[in-house]
Amino acid sequence: MNIYNVDISSVVQGYSQGYFLMSDDDGKLCWYSSHQRTLIPLDNRFRYPKSLNRVLNQERFSVAIDRNFVEVCEGCADRETTWISEELKRVYLALYKAGWAHSFETWYGDELAGGILGIAIAGVFIGESMFYRISEGSKVAMVKLVEHLRHRGYLFFDAQLQNPHLERFGSYIIDAAQYQMLLQEGLKRRCDFISSAK
Repeated sequence: MNIYNVDISSVVQGYSQGYFLMSDDDGKLCWYSSHQRTLIPLDNRFRYPKSLNRVLNQERFSVAIDRNFVEVCEGCADRETTWISEELKRVYLALYKAGWAHSFETWYGDELAGGILGIAIAGVFIGESMFYRISEGSKVAMVKLVEHLRHRGYLFFDAQLQNPHLERFGSYIIDAAQYQMLLQEGLKRRCDFISSAK
């Protein structure tokens, strides 16, 4: 993937203002905003299916950060309908190289089981996409990522758009004005996403 000609500062500025990138049906990369945003709670409102407890207790998956960012990016894009075009992959890779984008991964031995792709800016984590190759791989990644964000002092986890899968984790919707208030507060925090994943 060619990462040249990506204006990283402009991309980071766009996300810092509450916009996000998506490719349209023709593959054209555009900035979008929404009247509503979906957040994954980092407090006691966070929940997950009870069936996941057994998987977590078995510790069958290990977790890692940025062990294979490119493969996670490809995994997130590998679906029938995707907003992650080749151009957006280049943007993500450029952000990763510059320390802004990260992959939070689950591994089953040496096999990538699932992961979450996101952008970390100050005290804000913006989840772009997630995928799995082994059953429960992405769900375990979600639980462990929330634990990680709590530990690192992040204010909120932006999931952008609501869906039934996220609702199972306690996701909730706020309006644009509330989002902007939280965003400005989150941008004042000094958080470091990179640390040992637990």
